[in-house]
Amino acid sequence: MTTQASNAVAAVMLRLRHWVERGHLRRLDAAFASFVTGLDCTAGSALPVAAALLSRMESRGHTFLPLVALAELDSVRFGWPPELRDEIAALRSELPDGVEGWIAALGTSPILLWVEQQNAQDLGQPLVLEGARLYLRRFWRDERVVARAVQERCAAPDSVDASLVRAWIDRLFEPERGRAVGGAAAGPDWQRIACALALRGRLTVITGGPGTGKTYTAARLLALLFAMSPAPERLRVALAAPTGKAAARLRQSIDRSLTELQARLGDAMDLALLTRRIGGAQTLHALLGSQPDLRRFRHHAGNQLDVDVVIVDEASMIHLEMMAALLQAIAPQARLVLLGDKDQLASVEPGAVLGSLCAGADAGRYRAETVSWLLNATGETIPPALTKPSGEVAGPGDGAASGQALATLVSQQTVMLRRSRRFDGPIGELAQAVNVGTDPLEPARLIAGDTSGALWRPAGSVHASVINEVAVNGRPGADACYRNYCQIIAGGPGNGSREAHARWVRAVLEAFDRFRVLCAVREGPWGVEDLNQAIERALERAGQLRTGGAAWYPGRPVMVTRNDRALGVFNGDVGMTLPAHDSKAGLKVHFLDGDTLRSVSVARLSQIETAYAMTVHKSQGSEFEHTLLVLPARAGSQLLSRELVYTGITRARKALSLVAETESALAMAVSRAARG
Repeated sequence: MTTQASNAVAAVMLRLRHWVERGHLRRLDAAFASFVTGLDCTAGSALPVAAALLSRMESRGHTFLPLVALAELDSVRFGWPPELRDEIAALRSELPDGVEGWIAALGTSPILLWVEQQNAQDLGQPLVLEGARLYLRRFWRDERVVARAVQERCAAPDSVDASLVRAWIDRLFEPERGRAVGGAAAGPDWQRIACALALRGRLTVITGGPGTGKTYTAARLLALLFAMSPAPERLRVALAAPTGKAAARLRQSIDRSLTELQARLGDAMDLALLTRRIGGAQTLHALLGSQPDLRRFRHHAGNQLDVDVVIVDEASMIHLEMMAALLQAIAPQARLVLLGDKDQLASVEPGAVLGSLCAGADAGRYRAETVSWLLNATGETIPPALTKPSGEVAGPGDGAASGQALATLVSQQTVMLRRSRRFDGPIGELAQAVNVGTDPLEPARLIAGDTSGALWRPAGSVHASVINEVAVNGRPGADACYRNYCQIIAGGPGNGSREAHARWVRAVLEAFDRFRVLCAVREGPWGVEDLNQAIERALERAGQLRTGGAAWYPGRPVMVTRNDRALGVFNGDVGMTLPAHDSKAGLKVHFLDGDTLRSVSVARLSQIETAYAMTVHKSQGSEFEHTLLVLPARAGSQLLSRELVYTGITRARKALSLVAETESALAMAVSRAARG
C-alpha cells in the first residue's frame, strides 16, 4: 500500500471512529472495517467504508448492501440524522463515483469474491459481490440455499386429480363461507384455494392479517391431505413456530378446528386419527434440534426430519439463516406450509424471508394453467386482475429474468387471505390505514374520531401517569387491565386442593393475558425497562400488589429471555409468579401452554425480566383483548416504523389504546418502512 493510500485509509478510519463516538455507527461497524482492511494490504479508502456500512445494514435487518446506497451515501437508508449532511458530502467526495466506480474499486480486493468476474475463484472470501450487491459471505450463502430450495419445491406442480380435490373441499368448508360481506360479493374463497394449492406443491405460503383464518385454513389443509393420502394412518405431521407461545397457540387452534370439523363431518373422516398423527407443536429450534454452544442443528441436509408435512406459523419472524436451515432439514418429498402476516415486523435478525416470498401476493400473478386448475379443483374463479400477463418471463434464466422467473414460480404457490373476520371495525380500519401508509395523517384522524375501539392520547411529559392509569384501571370502553389479575390473586386459590390451585393459577394467567403494554424501545422513559418499574410501583400504590421491596413477589409477571431446554422454557415465554400448591416449595413461575400448566421454581430462573411492558417485537404471536401501544417521538425514534405500528395495533382483539409523546409520533412512524 502506498503512503498516500495508507493515509487515505487512516483518515477514513478516523472519521468512522468519530461517527461511532457520536452514535451514528456501532463500535462493531468500525471494528469490522478495521478487520477487513487488515486482511487486504492493497486496500484503499473504499473498502473500510463499504465494510462499515455493510455491517451497519446487517444491524438494520438487511442481508446485503446495495452499491447504489454506497454511491449516494443515502442517510435515510443508513439511519443518519440531517445534521450529518455536510460530513457525508465531504466523505462522498473522497470515494468512488457511481455504482460502476464502486465495482471497480472493490472488485480487485483479494478478500472479495466477485461472482460476475470471469474465472472468479471461490477461496472462501469473507465478502461477496454479486451484481450490484455486497454481501457478508454467510448471508450470500444462505440466500442461495433458500432460492435454490424454493425453486426446486415450486418448479413442477404435482399431478393431482382436481375432481377428487373438489369433492373433498366442498365437504370440508362450510357452504358460502367467505363469499359475502354484508350481502356483497367478496370474490373467491381464498381459504379453499390455499388448501388446493398445497396439494400441488412442496412449498405453500399462506399470508394474511389477523382474523383472516390462517390456522382455520391450515386445519382443513391437513384434513384434505389426510383424505387424499394413500396411507393416512402413516401421515407424519410436524407443527412449529419461532416461539413457544406461538407454537402452543398453533396446536391449540388446529385441535379446536379439527374438533369442530369432526362434529360436522361425522363418520366421513376419522380426524381423531389425524390428531394423533400430529406431533406436539415445537419451536423451530426444538424441531431442528438445537445443540448447546453450536450454530449447527441436529437435523440438516444430511440428517433430515422424518416427516411428511411441516406447518410453520408466524413465519414473518423467521430470519434468513433459520429459513435456510429449515429448508435443508426438510426432505424434498415433504411438504412445507408457511403461515404468516407479510406486513408484520420481520425478525430482528437479518433477512425478511416471508416478506420477500410474498412480494407479489397482493397482485396474485397466477398463470393461466394455475387459474384453470383451481377452477376445476375448487370452483373458485381468480379475478383477471390477479392473473399473470402472458408476455412475462416464464422460465429460469439469468439476472433479472431469473429473479422474475423465481417470483412467478413462488406466486403459483402463494395465497393471500383477504378478508378479516376479526377486524371489521375501528381497529381493522386503523391497521389498514397504517399498512397502506399513503397518508401518514390518516391513522391519527381515524383514532381521533373513535372512542370505543381505539384511544389516541398525545401525552408528552405526563406519559407515565397516563400509561399507569390505563394499565391499572383500564379506560371507558376497555376495562381489561392489570387490576383484573391482581384481584384474582387476592381472592386466593379457594379450598386448598391441588385442582382448586390449578384453576386459580389458570384464572390469574388468563386475566393477565387480557391486557398488555407494548413499547417500541427498551430503554428510556418510553421504554420497557422504565415502564415496567413505573407500572409495578403504580400497582403497589393502588393496593393491588405487595412487593415488599423484593425481587420476587406473588403477581410478578416475567418473560424468559433465553432458551433453557433443561427447564422447558424458551425465549419469549411469559409466566406468572405465584405460591406453589405446596407452601414449602415457595414461589414458582407458572406458564400456560394451550391447556397445559407447568411451573418452575424462581430459584432456577435467571434469564428473565419483568413483563408488564414488552417490546412489540416480543409480542408477535400473541393477542390481547386490550392493547396499550406506547410510541416515543425522539428517544429511539429511528426504530419507529409502519410495520412496528401495524404489528402493535393488530395484537389488540377488542380495544386499542395508543399513547404517544407527540401528535406527530404516529404519522412519523407510518411514513417510514422498517427496512427501507
